[in-house]
Amino acid sequence: MLNLLSILIGIVSLVIVIPAQIPLLGALNWIALPLVALGIGLGQLSSSRGGRNFCLVVGLIAVVRLSLGGGLI
Repeated sequence: MLNLLSILIGIVSLVIVIPAQIPLLGALNWIALPLVALGIGLGQLSSSRGGRNFCLVVGLIAVVRLSLGGGLI
């Protein structure tokens, strides 16, 4: 059950991260990062690792975009 919840949080985060790749919308990544952290935490508590890994990939995309845009030093 926690894995499914982690996947759902990852999908919501992905919906936020995709438009954040457009220039001048990169600040949306700051909204997505706490959701990703919550999804990673729930995925870690689950016996399956699929949701955690999905949230890690979404978080990596957000962090790389923030670092390229100068928002994360």
